[in-house]
Amino acid sequence: MGRAPLCVIGLLLSVGLATSPSRGEDLKDLYFGEALYYAHQGQFFEALERLDTEVKQYDEIDEPELDTLYYHIDDAEFSLGDFELRYRMHHRAGRAIKAVLEGAVDEVVRNDAAYRLARIHFQKNQITDALRALGRIDGKIPASIRDDIEFLRANIYLAEGRAADSIDVLKGLQGSDSFGAFAAYNLGIAYLQDNQRQAALEQLERAGQVTTDDPAEMAIRDKSNLVLGTIFLEDGEYDKAVPFLNRVRLDGPFSNQALLSSGWANLSIDNFERAVVPWKILADREVTDRATQEAMLALPYAYGKLNVHGRAAVFYGRALDSFGAEVDKLNASIESIREGKFLEALIREEIRKDKDWVIRLRALPETPETYYLMQLLASHDFQTGLQNYLDLADLRRKLIAWNGSFDSFDEMVDIRHAHYEPLLPDVDTEFRELDSRMRLRIEQHKMLVQRRDDMLTKPQPKFLATREEQAIMRRIEQIETQLHGLSSPAAESSKRRLARLKGLLTWTLETEFHDRLTKFDENLRGLDSAMAILQDKYDQYVRARQAATHSFVGYEKPIKRLRAHAQMAVEKIDRLMARQGHLLEVVAIEELIARRGRLENYRDKARFALADSYDRATQAQAKVGEQ
Repeated sequence: MGRAPLCVIGLLLSVGLATSPSRGEDLKDLYFGEALYYAHQGQFFEALERLDTEVKQYDEIDEPELDTLYYHIDDAEFSLGDFELRYRMHHRAGRAIKAVLEGAVDEVVRNDAAYRLARIHFQKNQITDALRALGRIDGKIPASIRDDIEFLRANIYLAEGRAADSIDVLKGLQGSDSFGAFAAYNLGIAYLQDNQRQAALEQLERAGQVTTDDPAEMAIRDKSNLVLGTIFLEDGEYDKAVPFLNRVRLDGPFSNQALLSSGWANLSIDNFERAVVPWKILADREVTDRATQEAMLALPYAYGKLNVHGRAAVFYGRALDSFGAEVDKLNASIESIREGKFLEALIREEIRKDKDWVIRLRALPETPETYYLMQLLASHDFQTGLQNYLDLADLRRKLIAWNGSFDSFDEMVDIRHAHYEPLLPDVDTEFRELDSRMRLRIEQHKMLVQRRDDMLTKPQPKFLATREEQAIMRRIEQIETQLHGLSSPAAESSKRRLARLKGLLTWTLETEFHDRLTKFDENLRGLDSAMAILQDKYDQYVRARQAATHSFVGYEKPIKRLRAHAQMAVEKIDRLMARQGHLLEVVAIEELIARRGRLENYRDKARFALADSYDRATQAQAKVGEQ
């Protein structure tokens, strides 16, 4: 497994990631920390790649309690599911998190896992399963996700049509630091779904007056005012709609729609001069926006109502020119997409390194089609399909890089082969000589051990005779053989003397047997330690010899197999990318065709309105001339 630099592992206690050791433990496994480091950088594929390998290695060892990951294994397994979730591997993430839920883990980790599993189900629109997962939360809940759980619960109730239950939950979140503004807005929507119109209007008004400097909460505040204004506008209460629409910030994400609606609300109460103001601001904005395009027609219409037909004709002319230019650009964009430039722009590395890469696409002159697809690119369905395509592109780049690294592995194997191959024959020759001597000593040691064990049950003193005593005994046996059969007086005398000598030797061996056996056992035990050291050295050499061989032998087939698998994976990804890319292109082209059709309709309206404005302006000038 590859190891990255670990110098910043201490900076990994991120609030947004459930990936740090629980219960305040110190990080003991550096490779787990490495995975956390990549996750902290948002590189969840790299984090998965490392942590998955580390956990698999941990599962295969015989004594896991000796591994440093042992102290964090529950967190590591949970983090796997968390990384998979963040990498949008929902199926694997669900299995991993379920494994944590069913394991003997701390209730804080278990509750966190239940929340994340519920979020997975909710994202996949599995509402019943999401509620069931939330129902498994019991006991101590991490403070960092307490509001997250309740906010998710409220959203699930809303999705299930249980607005009343959602209202009860959202009321408890009104003072939340993380979800206060969002809960305030969602509470208003819940009231609307529960047919409590007046309560909804009052709640949305409160949400529209939240004091905050957080960009997301300010956007929610704008949306609350926009929804309020839209409700009154659709109900025909135009005078009530205007104040709420005017509260929307001019530089916020909902400003264009608010300006457009404000103009129509003022126009509907015959306040034409007030209608001109927001439409004039909007008409000068980005022409690709739908609200801007509508305002470019609505503004001269308002001037017409004010009987300023000359100015109306000028703005109709501008709109006609803009619409014509946009239609031409859309035609070029559609052709550009069909040529594959759209997908090429999406996977540009320098673009995607920027967190605002979707916006930066608008600045690419060679890919104008991306300029008109901001709304499509921001939609959830298209983003999901687009992210799948981008993930495939990233995986393809990684596979190609890995495929190229196999050449490096081949080179490493060749270098090791060139280094060890000339050395091994001489080493093996010396080792065979040493091995034969070692084996002899081992056999001799085994024989001595066996002899000692036998003498413990069946004493044999002669086995413990000294070298001198053994020589004397052999000499006595030789003389006995020579005297055998002789019956002369001298021979009989020699036999008696020899018997006394043999008896003395036997007496010595018998009486000193226990002392000699004790000494023999002590010496043998000392030899046991030496033999253990010798055996350990022998085993170390064998392992080193095997490691030297294994460092360059047997890699050809695995590398060849991995190279083939990588190539097959690249080919499969190419097919998937072609299919997914074609789908994205079709959706983008359909969107551009729809926008082109709308612009062509606007252009036709502008053309007729321009002619009518010129006629009215001419008639007005004629009347002035007659006077």
